[in-house]
Amino acid sequence: MFRFEHHIALWALAVIIPLIVIVYLFIQNWKKRKLRDFGNANVIERLMPNVAKKQPVVKFILFTLAMISLLIGIANLQYGTKLEEVKREGVDLMIALDVSNSMLTEDLSPNRLERAKRAIYQLIEKLHNDRLGIIVFAGEAYVQLPITTDYSAAKLFLETIGTDIIPKQGTAIGSAIDLAMESFDFENSTSKSIIVITDGENHEDDAVKSATAAAELGVLVHTIGMGSEGGAPIPIYRNGKQIGFRTDNANNTVVSKLNESMLKEIATAGEGTYVRATNANAGLGIIMNEINQMEKTEFDSKSYSDYEDRFQPFLLLALLLFVIEFFISNRKSSKLDKINLFKVKE
Repeated sequence: MFRFEHHIALWALAVIIPLIVIVYLFIQNWKKRKLRDFGNANVIERLMPNVAKKQPVVKFILFTLAMISLLIGIANLQYGTKLEEVKREGVDLMIALDVSNSMLTEDLSPNRLERAKRAIYQLIEKLHNDRLGIIVFAGEAYVQLPITTDYSAAKLFLETIGTDIIPKQGTAIGSAIDLAMESFDFENSTSKSIIVITDGENHEDDAVKSATAAAELGVLVHTIGMGSEGGAPIPIYRNGKQIGFRTDNANNTVVSKLNESMLKEIATAGEGTYVRATNANAGLGIIMNEINQMEKTEFDSKSYSDYEDRFQPFLLLALLLFVIEFFISNRKSSKLDKINLFKVKE
């Protein structure tokens, strides 16, 4: 099991390295413009015969690689060496996330799906001893993350979720609830809940019936509505640029609206709570307050208790690269300059 102890260094890596590249390219462009203003390039090259062209590029590459290695070392990669059983008290929670195309609607910022993913990420940050699983659904439902206490894995799986993860379009809420029920281990007595995050445009199955069946087995079904009652068109993006909106068979722009009445009905049947998401509050906090009031049950869980640091190789590599970069000169080597295989004898 690998992990990084200081995640902030990884964020610094994502910011500092692009900044270094941008500054380098800006300086190089500035130098070229100044030399063009100074005079003819061939004349300038003869006036400065010892100035190297390739060495500065090599120095920059080595410096950049050294910085990357240094920041990874600061982040401190750790390897889990001891796996042991620990006792935890918590609840089992399955999150069913709608990934149909309608979740790309931008009546929530930046869109419904991304707003939901950010809320789930914040929820994971607040979890301690509860077990979590993630189901994604559109026209069909799939287990994205089996129920676990590995919150780092949950974050990684969450990042991979998109509307293209399921080829069949639709909104099969009932199938998602049924799959969540199959994912629970009813042999243990932990309290169990399902949170369905969707815009409620259900066209596939009887979600109310599924929620009722779950409640009969003691599993509460909560719903969070993503979107607005007025709705908005579903954008189409290509290569990061919006090229239009989705249309129906009659070439009319499709407007996706929040089906709030259905989500309220599902929550009522599942003896849970319905919350409508906004840009300020995605609603997971309200539902988690309800879940935290449920009875906590002790269960066994495996987790790594001892970790060994693995930052040393990265720091050594960074030091080596910095030393090599320092000893590379910006001037041409006099010894190498004497070797001219292509000199024409007069």
